[in-house]
Amino acid sequence: MPHSYTKIWIHAIWTTKSRIELIDYSIEKQVYDLIFQELKDLNCPTRIINGMPDHIHALFLLNPQKSISDVVKQVKGSVSHTLNGSELLPGKFAWQTGYAAFSVSESQLQKVHDYIKTQKNHHAKMNFDEEQKVLLKLHDVSE
Repeated sequence: MPHSYTKIWIHAIWTTKSRIELIDYSIEKQVYDLIFQELKDLNCPTRIINGMPDHIHALFLLNPQKSISDVVKQVKGSVSHTLNGSELLPGKFAWQTGYAAFSVSESQLQKVHDYIKTQKNHHAKMNFDEEQKVLLKLHDVSE
């Protein structure tokens, strides 16, 4: 092939440091907008971002010039830096070191989009620890 073709959708999830509920309703949109803009700057078009006060879900196309770990590290670092330089929070904002990232096939894209879109409804029935166990089992990843 004379050209390279990629289209790799990623469902990424990461949490606030110590799972402290830092992303409350008052700053949720600003946090999501910061993540969206950083992913855009990294040439990772984003389909949806949503989450809870202690974690984020993002569905985006991976830039073929970047690794998943580099993208997540850059997004988390940039958002933390911006939030800590603002007056949106009374204290320091930080993310946990780790993250989860799963590839999403085109056939499952709408299903994952809907899952992310309905996070608040979903978490009325299941906490994050339960969600994490289900996602890891679904993707055959051991803890």
